[in-house]
Amino acid sequence: MIKRVAIIGLGTMGPGMAARLARGGIEVAAYDIAEAALERARNMMAVSDGVLDNLGISAPADGAGSVRFTADLEDAVKGADLVIENVPEDEEIKAGVYKQIDGMISADTIVASDTSGIPITRLQANISNPARMVGMHWSNPPHIIPMIEVIRGQDTATETVETIRDFIRSLGLLPVLLKKDVPGFVENRVLYALLREVVDLVERDVIEPEDIDTCVSWGIGYKLAVIGPMALLDMAGMDIYHSVSSFLNQDLCDRKDVAPLVREQIAAGKLGIKSGGGIYPYTPESIAELQPERARKLVAIRRILEGRD
Repeated sequence: MIKRVAIIGLGTMGPGMAARLARGGIEVAAYDIAEAALERARNMMAVSDGVLDNLGISAPADGAGSVRFTADLEDAVKGADLVIENVPEDEEIKAGVYKQIDGMISADTIVASDTSGIPITRLQANISNPARMVGMHWSNPPHIIPMIEVIRGQDTATETVETIRDFIRSLGLLPVLLKKDVPGFVENRVLYALLREVVDLVERDVIEPEDIDTCVSWGIGYKLAVIGPMALLDMAGMDIYHSVSSFLNQDLCDRKDVAPLVREQIAAGKLGIKSGGGIYPYTPESIAELQPERARKLVAIRRILEGRD
């Protein structure tokens, strides 16, 4: 049974993961090499705790569940039943972490990567006990979205997959098991297929960014939040899908490189919210308003989907 978890790397996802795990009665050691990252994570976790309160996800009555922050890697992983690697999406950095912790953890410790798409089979080559390594891909924001992808690498033991699946369920979350270890897994493959088409339509001047955001949010996203895509096929009818896809598939974007629009934005230093501008402009004031407002809406939608409102 998993009771103690170490999170390695506290960037965007780590604080929300730590907060949600603690609400499940788990003792969490949250590690980052940078003191500034630790301080930012403490502040972000306080925000996550407020959102979890709004979701009605309370801490266990017996007082179990805690988060402690540390800049000592060995201290973080010592005695951990599960280590979640959450460092940047760079295979060399991840490999370095696995090799570093290999001699610090027990043979029974499960190592899970929160990589957004690097195949687990490749990452397993950097650890001495690949049978105990698995993909555990949380969705952002992790303290709000209950779905977690579980990815079996080539050498992952069935027992490891089952342990992580059962652990996720014990937290009241939704494990999704992948039958194959494909790049990007499933969530990001579907998301990036959508983003590729969206960027292409804007780049071809078919539609303005504001209008395509409205179209996707209210036309596609609104519907898919209630009816999954495979269920949508049944609702529309296979004959309709066959008819439309027979001509539409030929015209959909199938580019293999990154769109010029994206490359030009990066070259101009327009990275999005983090740089104060991307597709849209952002100010510190607008960002401060935007993030809690999005969290409020996501909480409201989740409560409805769970039948609580």
